[in-house]
Amino acid sequence: MSKIKHIFFDLDHTLWDFEKNSALSFQSIFQKHTLPFSVNQFLENYVPINLKYWRLYRLNEITKEELRYQRLKEAFDSVNYLAEDQLINEIADLYILKLSEQKHLFDGSVELLNYLKPKYKLHIITNGFQEIQAKKMFNSGISDYFITTTTSEDVMLKKPHPKVFLHAMQKAKASAEESIMIGDNLEADIFGALDVGMDAIYFGNNATFEGKRVEQLLELKKYL
Repeated sequence: MSKIKHIFFDLDHTLWDFEKNSALSFQSIFQKHTLPFSVNQFLENYVPINLKYWRLYRLNEITKEELRYQRLKEAFDSVNYLAEDQLINEIADLYILKLSEQKHLFDGSVELLNYLKPKYKLHIITNGFQEIQAKKMFNSGISDYFITTTTSEDVMLKKPHPKVFLHAMQKAKASAEESIMIGDNLEADIFGALDVGMDAIYFGNNATFEGKRVEQLLELKKYL
């Protein structure tokens, strides 16, 4: 690891606690809209539905607009609620707004970034929507840790496409040999990075992965 000079982080589900922030956003929305089911009942169905649609989006099988609409439509259908298009579109817009205002990070995020910043150049590579990723980072207080942020919309492609990682390294003035990727998604973050010659550390609990892996962010100190 002595060659590593640049660390690239995924944002959602890696540093920024997406599920917690998403739940808080929906709680705020449900306070405004009177709906015949609880937010917890809705989220129980929405969470796996959202993951499914993000995978379709990552594979370029749906557009950003379809992702934002269809995940809510299917979630409402799953609780047997017939939602009008106007309501779905209103909640979709409000959700993006509320989500960008949330600030919860995973345990150890700030301590880890304080530990890494003096030693490495830090960067973000994310498939998240460009218009809200910067707001998420600013509101959670981590913007200043990162030199560059690369979103999938910068190159009109999504991780794990090689051009996303190559563009991020070019932007950071980094070589693959000097770079390591840290993320929660094996397909998008880890295998995508490894395929372009970067090193990678998986943040997650899939014990079948045989490469570098941590289940808590502060465990990264044993590698870096």
